[in-house]
Amino acid sequence: MPIPRPHYSRNHPERFDACQLAIEDKLIELVGQAWDVGWHRDEILSAIIEIADNLSLARRDDIALAIETRLAKLIKKKDV
Repeated sequence: MPIPRPHYSRNHPERFDACQLAIEDKLIELVGQAWDVGWHRDEILSAIIEIADNLSLARRDDIALAIETRLAKLIKKKDV
């Protein structure tokens, strides 16, 4: 099932809740797929949060910040 289009204007107070509902099924499906292949729930949810944080930082127009975020992630992986 595809993610439904927004039905509210960009500034409508219910748009954020509608967005959460729109993507919830796909996110639950993703969590289920990761679980099925052996990842644990805490790992899956932590990874999703980390990815969302990185996307939030990277969406800013400041390219240097996006590069810094990516480098920090690579350094973190190297140290593990």
